[in-house]
Amino acid sequence: MNHNYLTVSALTKYIKRKFEMDKHLQEVWLKGEISNFNFHSRGHMYLTIKDEASRVQAVMFAGNNRTLKFKPENGMHVLIRGEISVYEPQGQYQLYIKQMEPDGIGALYVAYEQLKAKLSQEGLFDQDKKLPIPKYPKHIGVITSPTGAAVRDIITTIRRRYPIVQVSIYPVSVQGEHAAPSVVKAIELANRLGRNDVLIVGRGGGSIEELWGFNEEIVARAISSSTIPIISAVGHETDFTISDLVADLRAATPTGAAELAVPSKEELIERIHSLTRSLQRVAHTQVYTSREKLINLQKSYAFRYPEQLLRQKEQELDKIIDKLNRASKSSLQQKNEQLNYLQKRLVQQRPDKQMVRLKEQLRQWNTRNHQAFARIIREKQKQFDSNIDKLNLLNPLNTMKRGYSVSYTDTGAVIQSTKQVQAGDQISVKIVDGLLDCKVRGIEEDK
Repeated sequence: MNHNYLTVSALTKYIKRKFEMDKHLQEVWLKGEISNFNFHSRGHMYLTIKDEASRVQAVMFAGNNRTLKFKPENGMHVLIRGEISVYEPQGQYQLYIKQMEPDGIGALYVAYEQLKAKLSQEGLFDQDKKLPIPKYPKHIGVITSPTGAAVRDIITTIRRRYPIVQVSIYPVSVQGEHAAPSVVKAIELANRLGRNDVLIVGRGGGSIEELWGFNEEIVARAISSSTIPIISAVGHETDFTISDLVADLRAATPTGAAELAVPSKEELIERIHSLTRSLQRVAHTQVYTSREKLINLQKSYAFRYPEQLLRQKEQELDKIIDKLNRASKSSLQQKNEQLNYLQKRLVQQRPDKQMVRLKEQLRQWNTRNHQAFARIIREKQKQFDSNIDKLNLLNPLNTMKRGYSVSYTDTGAVIQSTKQVQAGDQISVKIVDGLLDCKVRGIEEDK
């Protein structure tokens, strides 16, 4: 009996053609929640679309997502148009997204944002509440699943970098409804025992549901209340949980947490060698310098002829004493001369003599001031009389005394031209002793 065996590739191609021939799969309208979102460096978006019971892998290439007016995020509900096909290298069907629109936000994402805002307002994320991570820990506690890849990565990294440190594993559940209480109990136990310098709390990557235990409020408050510094290492570099925000230090991965928790032995050894070389150079330099100083001292005049040097210094001391005595006498004589001079000045500047002199000056100044004021008053009076004479010459009343008058219109304006009045207008004529009320009978203009 002959059987036609297919290769896996041939079977996958056959299934893919079946998908492509089904018109219902070429235009799929779908709604669901985004999970495991990854924005590739080449611009493509890889994600999972899910609902309460199922999930499907999806991709939106850069040519299609370039026009999106929003940024897709985990937990976001979206409306999608696309097609279903098979990704041949893995033999799995997936959704190729052509259009995407937001359709609300998932319940877990809302809960995450609400708790984040609440704890931030309480100050649990404040930098001044973070405990410093010890540079050279003696005992590290690791709170994670005892069977996951994370614990192996942490232990391997610690042993490679800093093998002298002790490591204690606090096994916990890192996924599901028991995860949060399990992590809280482990943190509290480590604090009661008090033997750890630092704690690493975390797990490997996963969806928002799988990491949700580290978004629970009880875990956040347990981390905040810990007296032992805590490094959070939950998920991958793009994953961010409430635990990361509350912890004293956040690591992008469990391996990164181990690297942050301990120094590198290679770096420490190199540092020790560098310090040793520096110390040797400094010691050698000091020894050489001290030896040179000793040799110079041994060759110096003081060591070879101490008695002669002592006699020489004795003579120099006598000279200095004599010089000091002369300087003291000279200074004393100068001070006495200054005192005598000041006493003479004081006698010359007696207050009673100064008072008499100043009174005489004041009398002279008063006399000069009176004379100056009298002269100014005479000049101002003469100027005033001259101005009065000028005003009298310009006074219109004096002009009227000689028979002149001033005429006004009925509005009170001075009449200076025949064009200001007409025949029959009422005018007023001001003369020296009164006012005449007149009427214009006619007008004659000068030719």
